[in-house]
Amino acid sequence: MEINFSGKRALVTGGGKGIGRDIAIKLAACGAKVVAISRTQKDLDSLRAEVPSIETLSVDVGNWASAKQSVESLGHFDLLVNSAGVAKLAPFLDTKEEDIDFVMDINYKGLFNVAQTVAKSMVEKKTGGAIVNMSSVASTLALKDHAVYCSSKGAIDALTKVMALELGPHKIRTNAVNPTVVMTDMGRFAWSDPAKSAPILNRIPLGRFSEVEDVTNAVLFLLSDKASYLNGIMLPIEGGLQVA
Repeated sequence: MEINFSGKRALVTGGGKGIGRDIAIKLAACGAKVVAISRTQKDLDSLRAEVPSIETLSVDVGNWASAKQSVESLGHFDLLVNSAGVAKLAPFLDTKEEDIDFVMDINYKGLFNVAQTVAKSMVEKKTGGAIVNMSSVASTLALKDHAVYCSSKGAIDALTKVMALELGPHKIRTNAVNPTVVMTDMGRFAWSDPAKSAPILNRIPLGRFSEVEDVTNAVLFLLSDKASYLNGIMLPIEGGLQVA
């Protein structure tokens, strides 16, 4: 199945590394004019060196005012992937206010702000569009020490549904992808201990965690016209983790 985004302009948050970086690269390979934003200039420089056609800008989506201004300055987009995300892990009883603020400012408020800014332009210009939010299986599956992270992803799922409801009449589709552990560099480091990974791997019928391309392929599909009647879904990418 060929996917072509020629003539489309796409914004990817968290585009400097991991899943966001791969999405940005694959979008460009499919013909989109891509802008990748990230907090870390070094990552963006590396991305630009790898794919010179990708435009980059250092943006902290956790800063509402400056992020809004930066995204507005980038102009109109047809496609948006909200991939920026962070985690602060701690037992529920030990979680601090600053941990909640840090995670929610980026995972939820940052996503909300960027999506609102991009969608306003889509509505005003009457172009329609497609938005994919990066959620997680953690939105519905409780994970030890992940109280704030799970909460942030649950909020993303709820927001995705409301966006689909309110933006749908403007021909803007909003969906989410909900992966399990993804084998980015960070994922491999965090889940390399068999004592930690085995309990979850043993529950996945396919017997492995997700690779980056598993997520990227799903995102590209949801952005494409091949998914023109999908709106407001949370697509699990977890190898069957939740079937049992």
